[in-house]
Amino acid sequence: MNIRTQRTEHITQTTDKKSLASVFCLLASVFCLLACSPSQEKLYKDTRSSMYTIVSITVSSDSEDKAKKSIDKAFNEIDKLSELLNFYSEDSEVSMINRNAGKKPVLVSPETLEIINKALYVSENTEGAFDITVGPVVRLWDFQNKILPEKKMMKEKLKFVGYKNIIVDNEKSTVFLKTKGVLIDLGGIIKGYAADKAVEILKKNGIKSGIVAIAGDIKIFGKKPDGGLWNVGIQNPRPTLPILPLEMQGKGGVDDIIATIGFSDMAISTSGDYQKFFIKNDKRYHHLLNPKTGYPVDDYQSVTVIAKDAVFTDAFATGIFILGNRNGMNVLERLGFDGIIIDKNGKIFVTKGIKDKIKWINRAME
Repeated sequence: MNIRTQRTEHITQTTDKKSLASVFCLLASVFCLLACSPSQEKLYKDTRSSMYTIVSITVSSDSEDKAKKSIDKAFNEIDKLSELLNFYSEDSEVSMINRNAGKKPVLVSPETLEIINKALYVSENTEGAFDITVGPVVRLWDFQNKILPEKKMMKEKLKFVGYKNIIVDNEKSTVFLKTKGVLIDLGGIIKGYAADKAVEILKKNGIKSGIVAIAGDIKIFGKKPDGGLWNVGIQNPRPTLPILPLEMQGKGGVDDIIATIGFSDMAISTSGDYQKFFIKNDKRYHHLLNPKTGYPVDDYQSVTVIAKDAVFTDAFATGIFILGNRNGMNVLERLGFDGIIIDKNGKIFVTKGIKDKIKWINRAME
Protein backbone atom coordinates (compact mmCIF):
# COMPACT_ATOMS: atom_id res chain seq x y z
CA MET A 1 0.00 0.00 0.00
CA ASN A 2 1.30 3.44 -0.87
CA ILE A 3 1.03 6.04 1.86
CA ARG A 4 -0.04 9.31 0.29
CA THR A 5 0.33 12.68 1.95
CA GLN A 6 -0.89 15.72 0.09
CA ARG A 7 0.18 19.33 0.01
CA THR A 8 -1.38 21.54 -2.64
CA GLU A 9 -0.32 25.11 -3.02
CA HIS A 10 -0.75 27.99 -5.42
CA ILE A 11 2.58 29.58 -6.20
CA THR A 12 1.68 33.25 -6.02
CA GLN A 13 3.03 35.83 -8.44
CA THR A 14 5.41 38.55 -7.31
CA THR A 15 6.44 41.86 -8.84
CA ASP A 16 10.12 40.85 -8.81
CA LYS A 17 10.58 38.95 -12.07
CA LYS A 18 14.04 37.79 -11.03
CA SER A 19 12.80 36.05 -7.91
CA LEU A 20 12.35 32.27 -7.82
CA ALA A 21 8.85 30.98 -7.38
CA SER A 22 9.91 27.66 -5.92
CA VAL A 23 12.88 25.39 -5.46
CA PHE A 24 12.61 21.60 -5.76
CA CYS A 25 15.15 19.86 -3.52
CA LEU A 26 14.75 16.20 -4.52
CA LEU A 27 16.11 12.88 -3.16
CA ALA A 28 18.19 12.24 -6.26
CA SER A 29 19.82 15.62 -5.82
CA VAL A 30 18.42 17.63 -8.72
CA PHE A 31 17.02 21.12 -8.04
CA CYS A 32 14.36 22.69 -10.30
CA LEU A 33 14.16 26.49 -10.12
CA LEU A 34 10.72 27.79 -11.11
CA ALA A 35 10.66 31.44 -12.17
CA CYS A 36 7.67 33.66 -11.51
CA SER A 37 5.54 35.17 -14.24
CA PRO A 38 3.15 38.10 -14.48
CA SER A 39 1.02 36.30 -17.13
CA GLN A 40 -2.53 35.02 -16.64
CA GLU A 41 -1.41 31.47 -16.07
CA LYS A 42 -0.14 30.60 -12.62
CA LEU A 43 1.88 27.74 -11.19
CA TYR A 44 0.20 25.12 -9.01
CA LYS A 45 2.21 22.53 -7.11
CA ASP A 46 1.29 19.34 -5.26
CA THR A 47 3.75 17.19 -3.30
CA ARG A 48 2.89 13.68 -2.13
CA SER A 49 4.53 10.42 -1.11
CA SER A 50 4.40 7.63 -3.68
CA MET A 51 6.73 4.91 -5.00
CA TYR A 52 8.54 5.03 -1.63
CA THR A 53 9.76 8.55 -2.35
CA ILE A 54 8.69 12.18 -2.72
CA VAL A 55 6.77 13.12 -5.85
CA SER A 56 6.17 16.73 -6.89
CA ILE A 57 3.95 17.87 -9.73
CA THR A 58 3.89 21.50 -10.83
CA VAL A 59 1.63 22.75 -13.61
CA SER A 60 0.93 26.05 -15.30
CA SER A 61 -2.78 26.77 -15.65
CA ASP A 62 -5.30 29.60 -15.87
CA SER A 63 -7.66 27.63 -13.61
CA GLU A 64 -6.96 26.37 -10.11
CA ASP A 65 -9.75 23.79 -10.39
CA LYS A 66 -8.39 22.46 -13.68
CA ALA A 67 -4.88 22.32 -12.24
CA LYS A 68 -5.93 20.36 -9.14
CA LYS A 69 -8.05 17.87 -11.08
CA SER A 70 -5.28 17.25 -13.60
CA ILE A 71 -2.69 16.80 -10.87
CA ASP A 72 -4.97 14.31 -9.06
CA LYS A 73 -5.29 12.23 -12.22
CA ALA A 74 -1.53 12.28 -12.73
CA PHE A 75 -0.94 11.06 -9.18
CA ASN A 76 -3.54 8.32 -9.69
CA GLU A 77 -1.55 7.14 -12.70
CA ILE A 78 1.67 7.07 -10.69
CA ASP A 79 0.00 5.10 -7.90
CA LYS A 80 -1.47 2.65 -10.41
CA LEU A 81 1.95 1.99 -11.91
CA SER A 82 3.46 1.64 -8.45
CA GLU A 83 1.04 -1.16 -7.60
CA LEU A 84 1.38 -2.84 -10.99
CA LEU A 85 5.19 -2.84 -11.11
CA ASN A 86 6.12 -3.10 -7.42
CA PHE A 87 8.95 -5.55 -6.76
CA TYR A 88 7.93 -5.83 -3.08
CA SER A 89 4.19 -6.41 -3.56
CA GLU A 90 3.00 -10.01 -3.91
CA ASP A 91 0.05 -8.84 -6.00
CA SER A 92 2.05 -6.96 -8.64
CA GLU A 93 2.67 -8.26 -12.15
CA VAL A 94 6.40 -8.11 -11.48
CA SER A 95 5.99 -10.52 -8.58
CA MET A 96 3.89 -12.85 -10.73
CA ILE A 97 6.63 -12.92 -13.33
CA ASN A 98 9.24 -13.65 -10.64
CA ARG A 99 7.17 -16.42 -9.05
CA ASN A 100 6.86 -18.15 -12.39
CA ALA A 101 10.55 -17.95 -13.28
CA GLY A 102 11.58 -21.17 -15.02
CA LYS A 103 7.95 -22.35 -15.08
CA LYS A 104 5.79 -20.51 -17.58
CA PRO A 105 5.24 -17.18 -19.37
CA VAL A 106 3.02 -14.65 -17.60
CA LEU A 107 0.35 -12.60 -19.36
CA VAL A 108 0.97 -8.94 -18.52
CA SER A 109 -0.57 -5.51 -19.09
CA PRO A 110 0.60 -3.17 -21.87
CA GLU A 111 2.41 -1.04 -19.28
CA THR A 112 4.45 -3.95 -17.91
CA LEU A 113 5.28 -5.11 -21.41
CA GLU A 114 6.33 -1.62 -22.43
CA ILE A 115 8.60 -0.88 -19.48
CA ILE A 116 10.35 -4.27 -19.71
CA ASN A 117 10.95 -3.74 -23.42
CA LYS A 118 12.45 -0.35 -22.69
CA ALA A 119 14.62 -1.84 -19.93
CA LEU A 120 15.95 -4.45 -22.37
CA TYR A 121 16.71 -1.68 -24.88
CA VAL A 122 18.83 0.08 -22.26
CA SER A 123 20.58 -3.17 -21.36
CA GLU A 124 21.46 -3.82 -25.00
CA ASN A 125 22.83 -0.29 -25.38
CA THR A 126 24.93 -0.36 -22.19
CA GLU A 127 26.49 -3.79 -22.71
CA GLY A 128 24.44 -5.11 -19.80
CA ALA A 129 25.60 -2.41 -17.37
CA PHE A 130 21.93 -1.69 -16.74
CA ASP A 131 20.15 -4.92 -15.87
CA ILE A 132 16.76 -5.36 -14.19
CA THR A 133 17.67 -8.93 -13.15
CA VAL A 134 20.19 -7.63 -10.62
CA GLY A 135 17.58 -8.07 -7.86
CA PRO A 136 19.09 -11.21 -6.23
CA VAL A 137 22.39 -9.38 -5.80
CA VAL A 138 20.81 -6.16 -4.51
CA ARG A 139 19.10 -8.15 -1.75
CA LEU A 140 22.49 -9.20 -0.36
CA TRP A 141 23.41 -5.61 0.53
CA ASP A 142 22.39 -4.03 3.83
CA PHE A 143 23.13 -0.32 3.51
CA GLN A 144 21.29 0.61 6.67
CA ASN A 145 23.39 -1.65 8.90
CA LYS A 146 26.56 -1.29 6.79
CA ILE A 147 26.88 -5.03 6.17
CA LEU A 148 28.84 -6.32 3.18
CA PRO A 149 27.62 -9.43 1.33
CA GLU A 150 29.47 -12.71 1.84
CA LYS A 151 31.66 -13.45 -1.18
CA LYS A 152 30.42 -17.02 -1.42
CA MET A 153 26.80 -15.92 -1.45
CA MET A 154 27.57 -13.19 -3.98
CA LYS A 155 29.13 -15.73 -6.33
CA GLU A 156 26.05 -17.92 -6.00
CA LYS A 157 23.54 -15.15 -6.69
CA LEU A 158 25.45 -13.79 -9.68
CA LYS A 159 24.45 -16.96 -11.53
CA PHE A 160 20.90 -15.59 -11.68
CA VAL A 161 21.84 -12.15 -13.05
CA GLY A 162 21.56 -11.59 -16.79
CA TYR A 163 18.98 -9.70 -18.82
CA LYS A 164 19.08 -12.34 -21.55
CA ASN A 165 17.11 -14.56 -19.18
CA ILE A 166 14.10 -12.37 -19.99
CA ILE A 167 11.94 -13.55 -22.89
CA VAL A 168 9.29 -11.12 -24.10
CA ASP A 169 6.56 -12.18 -26.52
CA ASN A 170 5.02 -8.94 -27.74
CA GLU A 171 2.32 -10.65 -29.79
CA LYS A 172 1.07 -12.71 -26.87
CA SER A 173 1.88 -9.97 -24.33
CA THR A 174 3.82 -12.35 -22.08
CA VAL A 175 7.05 -12.23 -20.12
CA PHE A 176 9.03 -15.33 -19.20
CA LEU A 177 12.14 -15.73 -17.06
CA LYS A 178 14.05 -18.74 -18.41
CA THR A 179 15.74 -19.75 -15.16
CA LYS A 180 14.24 -20.38 -11.73
CA GLY A 181 15.76 -17.96 -9.25
CA VAL A 182 15.98 -15.04 -11.68
CA LEU A 183 14.21 -11.93 -10.39
CA ILE A 184 13.37 -8.71 -12.18
CA ASP A 185 13.33 -5.44 -10.25
CA LEU A 186 12.26 -2.30 -12.11
CA GLY A 187 13.50 0.08 -9.41
CA GLY A 188 16.12 1.56 -11.75
CA ILE A 189 13.62 2.58 -14.42
CA ILE A 190 10.13 2.77 -12.91
CA LYS A 191 10.33 6.37 -11.65
CA GLY A 192 11.29 7.75 -15.03
CA TYR A 193 8.60 5.65 -16.73
CA ALA A 194 5.98 6.90 -14.26
CA ALA A 195 7.04 10.51 -14.82
CA ASP A 196 6.51 10.10 -18.58
CA LYS A 197 3.07 8.56 -18.04
CA ALA A 198 2.05 11.28 -15.57
CA VAL A 199 2.97 13.96 -18.12
CA GLU A 200 0.83 12.16 -20.73
CA ILE A 201 -2.12 12.36 -18.33
CA LEU A 202 -1.56 16.05 -17.67
CA LYS A 203 -1.46 16.82 -21.40
CA LYS A 204 -4.64 14.84 -22.04
CA ASN A 205 -6.35 17.01 -19.42
CA GLY A 206 -5.40 20.26 -21.07
CA ILE A 207 -2.21 21.13 -19.19
CA LYS A 208 0.36 22.53 -21.61
CA SER A 209 3.28 23.16 -19.28
CA GLY A 210 4.72 21.78 -16.07
CA ILE A 211 7.10 19.48 -14.26
CA VAL A 212 6.76 15.97 -12.84
CA ALA A 213 9.57 15.11 -10.43
CA ILE A 214 9.75 11.63 -8.91
CA ALA A 215 12.75 11.78 -6.62
CA GLY A 216 15.55 12.83 -8.99
CA ASP A 217 13.83 11.80 -12.21
CA ILE A 218 12.32 14.90 -13.76
CA LYS A 219 10.14 15.35 -16.84
CA ILE A 220 9.54 18.90 -18.08
CA PHE A 221 7.04 19.87 -20.76
CA GLY A 222 6.18 23.22 -22.27
CA LYS A 223 7.59 26.52 -21.08
CA LYS A 224 7.11 28.70 -18.02
CA PRO A 225 4.15 31.09 -17.93
CA ASP A 226 6.46 33.92 -19.01
CA GLY A 227 7.56 31.94 -22.06
CA GLY A 228 11.01 31.17 -20.73
CA LEU A 229 12.80 27.86 -20.28
CA TRP A 230 12.67 25.91 -17.05
CA ASN A 231 15.97 26.01 -15.19
CA VAL A 232 17.33 22.82 -13.63
CA GLY A 233 20.24 22.66 -11.22
CA ILE A 234 22.84 19.87 -11.30
CA GLN A 235 23.84 18.84 -7.80
CA ASN A 236 27.41 18.78 -6.64
CA PRO A 237 28.07 15.18 -5.55
CA ARG A 238 30.59 16.38 -2.98
CA PRO A 239 29.06 19.59 -1.55
CA THR A 240 31.37 19.60 1.45
CA LEU A 241 34.47 19.86 -0.74
CA PRO A 242 35.89 23.35 -1.36
CA ILE A 243 34.85 23.62 -4.99
CA LEU A 244 33.59 27.17 -4.44
CA PRO A 245 35.35 30.20 -3.00
CA LEU A 246 35.42 29.80 0.76
CA GLU A 247 33.39 32.96 1.32
CA MET A 248 30.53 31.47 -0.75
CA GLN A 249 30.32 28.08 0.90
CA GLY A 250 27.47 27.22 3.20
CA LYS A 251 25.42 30.29 2.28
CA GLY A 252 21.92 29.34 1.20
CA GLY A 253 23.02 25.92 0.01
CA VAL A 254 24.77 27.39 -3.02
CA ASP A 255 27.58 24.85 -2.75
CA ASP A 256 25.07 22.04 -3.37
CA ILE A 257 24.64 23.05 -7.02
CA ILE A 258 27.49 23.06 -9.52
CA ALA A 259 25.58 24.16 -12.62
CA THR A 260 22.20 25.06 -14.10
CA ILE A 261 20.72 24.42 -17.53
CA GLY A 262 17.52 25.65 -19.13
CA PHE A 263 15.25 23.59 -21.37
CA SER A 264 11.70 22.52 -22.16
CA ASP A 265 10.11 19.27 -23.32
CA MET A 266 12.97 17.20 -21.94
CA ALA A 267 13.75 14.89 -19.03
CA ILE A 268 16.74 14.75 -16.72
CA SER A 269 17.96 12.15 -14.22
CA THR A 270 21.04 11.81 -12.04
CA SER A 271 22.60 8.69 -10.53
CA GLY A 272 25.22 9.28 -7.86
CA ASP A 273 27.32 7.44 -5.33
CA TYR A 274 26.07 9.86 -2.65
CA GLN A 275 22.39 8.89 -2.82
CA LYS A 276 22.51 5.60 -0.90
CA PHE A 277 25.80 4.51 0.61
CA PHE A 278 27.89 3.74 3.67
CA ILE A 279 31.60 4.07 4.38
CA LYS A 280 33.50 1.18 5.92
CA ASN A 281 37.27 1.02 6.42
CA ASP A 282 37.56 4.32 4.52
CA LYS A 283 35.85 2.83 1.45
CA ARG A 284 32.53 4.05 0.06
CA TYR A 285 29.96 1.36 -0.77
CA HIS A 286 26.96 2.64 -2.74
CA HIS A 287 23.85 1.20 -4.38
CA LEU A 288 24.97 1.42 -8.03
CA LEU A 289 26.10 -2.15 -8.49
CA ASN A 290 27.88 -3.68 -11.45
CA PRO A 291 25.68 -6.61 -12.56
CA LYS A 292 28.79 -8.55 -13.54
CA THR A 293 30.49 -8.33 -10.12
CA GLY A 294 27.70 -7.47 -7.69
CA TYR A 295 29.80 -4.65 -6.21
CA PRO A 296 29.71 -0.87 -6.64
CA VAL A 297 31.69 0.92 -9.32
CA ASP A 298 34.02 3.39 -7.62
CA ASP A 299 35.30 5.36 -10.63
CA TYR A 300 32.54 7.99 -10.67
CA GLN A 301 30.65 10.35 -8.39
CA SER A 302 27.62 11.05 -10.54
CA VAL A 303 26.10 10.74 -14.00
CA THR A 304 23.36 13.05 -15.31
CA VAL A 305 21.48 12.20 -18.50
CA ILE A 306 19.21 14.52 -20.50
CA ALA A 307 16.84 13.18 -23.18
CA LYS A 308 13.24 13.38 -24.36
CA ASP A 309 11.98 10.48 -22.24
CA ALA A 310 12.43 10.16 -18.47
CA VAL A 311 12.27 6.37 -18.73
CA PHE A 312 15.57 6.53 -20.62
CA THR A 313 17.25 9.25 -18.56
CA ASP A 314 16.47 7.21 -15.43
CA ALA A 315 17.86 3.92 -16.73
CA PHE A 316 20.76 5.25 -18.79
CA ALA A 317 22.02 7.37 -15.87
CA THR A 318 22.51 4.14 -13.92
CA GLY A 319 23.81 2.14 -16.87
CA ILE A 320 26.36 4.76 -17.91
CA PHE A 321 27.54 5.20 -14.33
CA ILE A 322 28.47 1.53 -14.37
CA LEU A 323 29.62 1.43 -18.00
CA GLY A 324 32.17 4.20 -17.53
CA ASN A 325 33.16 7.52 -19.03
CA ARG A 326 34.59 6.65 -22.45
CA ASN A 327 31.98 4.06 -23.39
CA GLY A 328 29.26 6.03 -21.65
CA MET A 329 29.94 9.22 -23.58
CA ASN A 330 29.95 7.22 -26.81
CA VAL A 331 26.54 5.79 -25.94
CA LEU A 332 25.11 9.24 -25.21
CA GLU A 333 26.44 10.72 -28.45
CA ARG A 334 25.29 7.75 -30.53
CA LEU A 335 21.74 7.86 -29.17
CA GLY A 336 21.48 11.63 -29.36
CA PHE A 337 21.31 12.09 -25.59
CA ASP A 338 23.21 14.64 -23.51
CA GLY A 339 24.94 14.12 -20.22
CA ILE A 340 27.39 15.14 -17.55
CA ILE A 341 29.78 12.65 -15.99
CA ILE A 342 31.80 13.47 -12.87
CA ASP A 343 34.60 11.02 -12.11
CA LYS A 344 36.00 10.05 -8.71
CA ASN A 345 38.52 12.91 -8.83
CA GLY A 346 35.87 15.52 -9.61
CA LYS A 347 36.78 15.86 -13.28
CA ILE A 348 33.77 16.72 -15.42
CA PHE A 349 32.92 15.40 -18.88
CA VAL A 350 30.09 17.00 -20.87
CA THR A 351 28.49 16.00 -24.17
CA LYS A 352 28.87 18.45 -27.06
CA GLY A 353 25.15 19.18 -27.26
CA ILE A 354 24.97 21.04 -23.94
CA LYS A 355 28.46 22.49 -23.50
CA ASP A 356 27.28 25.95 -24.51
CA LYS A 357 24.01 25.72 -22.56
CA ILE A 358 25.37 24.99 -19.10
CA LYS A 359 25.89 27.83 -16.64
CA TRP A 360 28.49 26.83 -14.08
CA ILE A 361 28.04 28.07 -10.54
CA ASN A 362 31.79 27.90 -10.05
CA ARG A 363 33.75 28.75 -13.20
CA ALA A 364 36.57 26.47 -12.06
CA MET A 365 34.30 23.50 -12.67
CA GLU A 366 34.24 24.01 -16.44
